[in-house]
This record gives sequence, C-alpha cells and structure tokens, in this order.
Amino acid sequence: MNEPQAISEILDKARTIAVIGLSDKPGRASFGVSRYMQQHGYRIIPVTPKGAEILGETCYPTLDDACEVVGKIDLVNVFRAPEFVPGIVHDVIRLKIPYLWLQEGVIHHEAAGLAEAAGIKVVMDRCLYKEHAQLRG
Repeated sequence: MNEPQAISEILDKARTIAVIGLSDKPGRASFGVSRYMQQHGYRIIPVTPKGAEILGETCYPTLDDACEVVGKIDLVNVFRAPEFVPGIVHDVIRLKIPYLWLQEGVIHHEAAGLAEAAGIKVVMDRCLYKEHAQLRG
C-alpha cells in the first residue's frame, strides 16, 4: 500500500476515475481534485446520489450504475467517511476495478487490506491531486 511504484502505475494507467462522494461545490476538495485530474486528461465519473451532472459528466447514484453505463472504470477515488469504505471495497472487488484511492483522512486498514488481498492496488490517506502534481504536474 502507498508504494511509489503503485502510485506511478495508477497515474499512468488509470484513465477513467469514479469519484465516490464528488461534490458539486467548487470549494470542496472532491471538486477541486476532480477538476484538476479532468484538466490533466482523466475522465471523471461522479458517483453521488445528489445532482444530475458535475464537471460536465453525468452523476450515478452507485458504482454499479456507473459501471453499467460507462463500462470500464480504472480507479475508484473515495471522498467518503472511513465507515463507508468496507462497502465501497466490496463493490470494487466485485466489479473487478483494479485500483482504489482513499483520499487524505480516509483511513480503513482492514478494508484496504481486503482490497489488496483481492489483487487491487491501494493508496490510502494520500491526495491524488498532490501526488499527480508532484510526479506528473
């Protein structure tokens, strides 16, 4: 977890990012991080029961709904409280999504370990924007 090689692989190979908990409020971290990633060529898929569209992309109430419509999702970026992580991890495993990113402050060691045991590369308690800016920006 959090290995530099895994972070680099995610930044290079993950082109479609489902963002769990993406807010439509420009002042929120989820919005700023997602907008930055979108400006750097990544497709952002909002997964939130609120709103119809964020950053020009259709919102989906669940990860299942997003996968059904969008198809292949490479990375799930999580902006939810830690208690929601186990359910998200079960979805990521079931949907065979190869990468999981838990943003700063989103820490759940047991669920992250379960994801890694299933072959998913996990980054936890790190900011996707900061890592991209430092390594690719």
